[in-house]
Amino acid sequence: MARIEIAVKGLFATPVAAVEVPGAAGLNAELERLILRRRDQSPGVQASNSGGWHSDREIAVWGEAPIATILDVAKGVATQLTADRNGKPVQPAWTVQAWANVNGPGDGNICHYHPGSFWSGTYYVADGGCADDPSLGGEFEMLDPRGPGPGMYAPALKFAGEDGNSVGSAETIRPRAGLLLLFPSWLYHQVRPYRGAGLRISIAFNLGIATRDA
Repeated sequence: MARIEIAVKGLFATPVAAVEVPGAAGLNAELERLILRRRDQSPGVQASNSGGWHSDREIAVWGEAPIATILDVAKGVATQLTADRNGKPVQPAWTVQAWANVNGPGDGNICHYHPGSFWSGTYYVADGGCADDPSLGGEFEMLDPRGPGPGMYAPALKFAGEDGNSVGSAETIRPRAGLLLLFPSWLYHQVRPYRGAGLRISIAFNLGIATRDA
């Protein structure tokens, strides 16, 4: 049978943004100092963390100027990626909630999402060697929000095309110091266990909208 010309349109894409933060080396040195000092002073809280240390959600206060810089970048990216229903640019008054995560050997974060926010994200202060050595794990993993996909009926098959592999599965991003990720707050995600000998340090944040139409 002759090959048929088929028009295929990928629908329901999920925006995940990645930004290299300018001046990250200097910011990260100061952030690491502040975060580890806070860890020495506070037991932290239990949230999605499986092991490791999860700070209180007041890093915007005790993180001083470096965290303000990171959050300003995050808000700028979020504004650029947000529009009204007619596609016109908007200038939301973002509310911010943020915290630090320190994962050592064997630590990770279980699957979760971030209710009560529009955008969420993470910034990597230290990758613990993950960027250069995939065997160390620690990847940021996002689960397909569309459900099981073809695996529900025929696990050995996928949709043709480069995007078919992730349908009903997951995508991962390897952490790298200086990298900022932004994604919809409803997107299920987790952090695979870190298998290195150092520390994987990140800052997570939620961006909400101060005033919303009912």
